[in-house]
Amino acid sequence: MTVFYWPRPEADAKTQTGVPAPQGIRVGFTVGRVLGGAVQRNRIRRRLREAVRLSRPVGGVAADVVINPKKSSLTADFADVLSEVRRAFAVIEQKLSGKVAPAAELKSARPEAEN
Repeated sequence: MTVFYWPRPEADAKTQTGVPAPQGIRVGFTVGRVLGGAVQRNRIRRRLREAVRLSRPVGGVAADVVINPKKSSLTADFADVLSEVRRAFAVIEQKLSGKVAPAAELKSARPEAEN
Protein backbone atom coordinates (compact mmCIF):
# COMPACT_ATOMS: atom_id res chain seq x y z
CA MET A 1 0.00 0.00 0.00
CA THR A 2 1.16 3.51 -0.74
CA VAL A 3 0.29 6.39 1.55
CA PHE A 4 0.52 10.06 0.56
CA TYR A 5 0.08 12.95 3.00
CA TRP A 6 0.00 16.71 2.90
CA PRO A 7 0.23 18.92 5.98
CA ARG A 8 -2.65 21.37 6.36
CA PRO A 9 -2.26 24.91 7.68
CA GLU A 10 -2.38 25.43 11.42
CA ALA A 11 -5.65 24.66 13.20
CA ASP A 12 -6.31 28.32 14.00
CA ALA A 13 -6.22 29.25 10.28
CA LYS A 14 -9.46 29.98 8.48
CA THR A 15 -10.54 28.87 5.01
CA GLN A 16 -11.34 31.35 2.25
CA THR A 17 -14.99 31.40 3.34
CA GLY A 18 -14.06 32.33 6.92
CA VAL A 19 -14.92 28.91 8.33
CA PRO A 20 -12.28 27.44 10.67
CA ALA A 21 -10.01 24.92 8.96
CA PRO A 22 -10.67 21.27 9.89
CA GLN A 23 -8.43 19.77 12.56
CA GLY A 24 -6.81 16.36 12.78
CA ILE A 25 -6.19 13.86 10.01
CA ARG A 26 -8.55 13.52 7.04
CA VAL A 27 -8.27 10.25 5.14
CA GLY A 28 -9.24 9.35 1.58
CA PHE A 29 -8.85 6.19 -0.49
CA THR A 30 -8.06 5.64 -4.16
CA VAL A 31 -9.28 2.21 -5.23
CA GLY A 32 -9.17 2.08 -9.03
CA ARG A 33 -10.72 -0.42 -11.41
CA VAL A 34 -7.38 -2.11 -11.90
CA LEU A 35 -7.86 -3.65 -8.43
CA GLY A 36 -10.91 -5.65 -9.52
CA GLY A 37 -14.63 -5.40 -9.94
CA ALA A 38 -16.92 -3.25 -7.82
CA VAL A 39 -17.38 -5.96 -5.19
CA GLN A 40 -13.62 -6.40 -4.69
CA ARG A 41 -12.96 -2.65 -4.68
CA ASN A 42 -15.70 -2.05 -2.11
CA ARG A 43 -14.34 -4.84 0.08
CA ILE A 44 -10.85 -3.29 -0.03
CA ARG A 45 -12.35 0.09 0.81
CA ARG A 46 -14.35 -1.33 3.75
CA ARG A 47 -11.26 -3.10 5.14
CA LEU A 48 -9.19 0.08 4.88
CA ARG A 49 -11.94 2.20 6.44
CA GLU A 50 -12.11 -0.15 9.44
CA ALA A 51 -8.32 -0.20 9.79
CA VAL A 52 -8.29 3.61 9.78
CA ARG A 53 -11.12 3.73 12.31
CA LEU A 54 -9.21 1.43 14.68
CA SER A 55 -5.84 3.16 14.33
CA ARG A 56 -6.55 6.85 13.70
CA PRO A 57 -4.47 8.99 16.05
CA VAL A 58 -6.44 11.15 18.46
CA GLY A 59 -5.82 14.85 17.88
CA GLY A 60 -2.25 15.17 16.76
CA VAL A 61 -1.24 16.83 13.54
CA ALA A 62 -3.43 18.35 10.83
CA ALA A 63 -2.90 16.51 7.54
CA ASP A 64 -4.70 15.11 4.53
CA VAL A 65 -3.89 11.44 3.91
CA VAL A 66 -4.59 9.42 0.76
CA ILE A 67 -4.20 5.64 0.90
CA ASN A 68 -3.62 3.82 -2.37
CA PRO A 69 -3.93 0.07 -1.71
CA LYS A 70 -2.45 -2.78 -3.73
CA LYS A 71 -4.46 -5.77 -4.90
CA SER A 72 -2.92 -7.86 -2.12
CA SER A 73 -4.96 -5.79 0.38
CA LEU A 74 -7.96 -7.87 -0.63
CA THR A 75 -6.46 -11.20 0.46
CA ALA A 76 -4.05 -10.07 3.19
CA ASP A 77 -4.87 -10.79 6.82
CA PHE A 78 -6.70 -7.88 8.41
CA ALA A 79 -4.02 -7.73 11.11
CA ASP A 80 -1.42 -7.02 8.40
CA VAL A 81 -3.56 -4.26 6.87
CA LEU A 82 -4.13 -2.79 10.32
CA SER A 83 -0.41 -2.80 11.15
CA GLU A 84 0.44 -1.09 7.85
CA VAL A 85 -2.13 1.64 8.47
CA ARG A 86 -0.93 2.11 12.07
CA ARG A 87 2.65 2.37 10.93
CA ALA A 88 1.73 4.88 8.22
CA PHE A 89 -0.04 7.10 10.77
CA ALA A 90 2.90 6.80 13.17
CA VAL A 91 5.36 7.85 10.46
CA ILE A 92 3.15 10.75 9.35
CA GLU A 93 2.72 11.97 12.90
CA GLN A 94 6.44 11.62 13.57
CA LYS A 95 7.45 13.51 10.43
CA LEU A 96 4.96 16.32 10.86
CA SER A 97 5.56 16.81 14.57
CA GLY A 98 9.34 16.71 14.22
CA LYS A 99 9.84 14.04 16.89
CA VAL A 100 12.37 11.26 16.55
CA ALA A 101 10.73 7.83 16.44
CA PRO A 102 12.30 4.65 17.83
CA ALA A 103 14.32 2.64 15.32
CA ALA A 104 11.73 -0.17 15.30
CA GLU A 105 9.08 2.17 13.91
CA LEU A 106 11.34 3.36 11.12
CA LYS A 107 11.80 -0.12 9.68
CA SER A 108 9.66 -0.82 6.66
CA ALA A 109 6.36 -2.54 7.38
CA ARG A 110 6.19 -3.70 3.79
CA PRO A 111 6.56 -7.48 3.42
CA GLU A 112 9.55 -8.74 1.45
CA ALA A 113 7.48 -10.69 -1.09
CA GLU A 114 4.53 -8.65 -2.27
CA ASN A 115 2.22 -9.34 -5.21
